[in-house]
Parts: sequence; structure tokens; C-alpha cells
Amino acid sequence: MAEGDNKSANMLAQETAQLEEQLQGWGEVILAGDRVLRWEKPWFPGALIGATTLLFMLIYYLDPSVLTGLSCAVMLLCLADYLVPTLAPRVFGSNKWTTEQQQRFHEICGNLVKTQRRIVGWWKRLCTLKEEKPKMYFASVISSLLAVAWIGQQVHNLFLTYLIVSFLLLLPGLNQHGVITKYASMAKREINKLLKQKEKKNE
Repeated sequence: MAEGDNKSANMLAQETAQLEEQLQGWGEVILAGDRVLRWEKPWFPGALIGATTLLFMLIYYLDPSVLTGLSCAVMLLCLADYLVPTLAPRVFGSNKWTTEQQQRFHEICGNLVKTQRRIVGWWKRLCTLKEEKPKMYFASVISSLLAVAWIGQQVHNLFLTYLIVSFLLLLPGLNQHGVITKYASMAKREINKLLKQKEKKNE
């Protein structure tokens, strides 16, 4: 068991080091984005929502086709991939890279690798469910897709995308400031109260 844990830890360290090397040119930008997403300043959440709202209002106003929107998105990614590693050191100053920043960059890369592993793990569990319990797999997948299709039919797709993107951008800050933990604990307490009341009525 200990040998397996050591092997997994070594693989995690290797994958993290590889990702650090791949993202080295984006280091300053990633750290700046991390500070914004974790709400290091009180006005960062408002800035996130404002920028997201402005972007989606622009998309709504221009109303591009799917092909045009996809092409523009890929083009912006290509430009960023080319320009950011070149311009970032000049804008942020690579000589100001400290040990604390390097440690935070290492933590971010480690978290990204762990997130990737979780997604792969969920996919493997889904594949295992398909092989071992095909009926349950079919029922759960179809019901989930029907629910998503119904939601998509009731809410405008651009507005729904706006809500999802806004939530994902606010999620790290909500988690950092304990908001999710607070409300999850409140919900858990309320559910426990309801269950206890139900048990008393049954008695």
C-alpha cells in the first residue's frame, strides 16, 4: 500500500514538473489570474462579473455564427499562445520572480494535475459502470441528458452559458473565502433536522 502511494506521489510530482515546464512562459499571467480568481482585493469579484458581462453583451450584440465564434476563439488562443510568453516578462518583470511566487506557481500546477486526474477518474468510473451495470448507466445518462436538454430549452443558451461561466470564475474565490463550506454546512444541518423530524413522526 505504501509502495503504491509512493509511486502515485512520484507520478504526480513528475506530471506537475512537466506542466510547470510547459507553462513557464505563462507563469506571470497565471499568478495574476490566480490573485484575481481568489479575490485578493475586494473589488476583484465585481471586476470578474463586469468583464464577463461585457464579453457576453458583445457576443449578443454581434450575434456571430457558431463557425465564426469558434474561429475567433481559436484565433485569440493562438495569438495569446504566441504573444503572452514574449510580452509577459516585459509587462510583469521576470526579475521580480520570488520564491513565494515559484511556490504558488508549483501549487497551481499541482492542483491542475489533480483536477485532470479527478476528471479521468470520473470517466473511468463511468466506463466501469457501463460495463458492470449497463441498465443503471443507461438510465442515469439518459435522465441526466434529458434534464440538461430541458434546462437548455427553458433558458436562452447564451444566458445559460453566461451563468455557467460566471459561476466557474467565482468558484475559486467562493471556495477561498469559505462561502461554499459555510452554505454547505447550513444545508447539511437543515437536511439532518428534516431527517430527525421525519424519524420522530415515524416513531
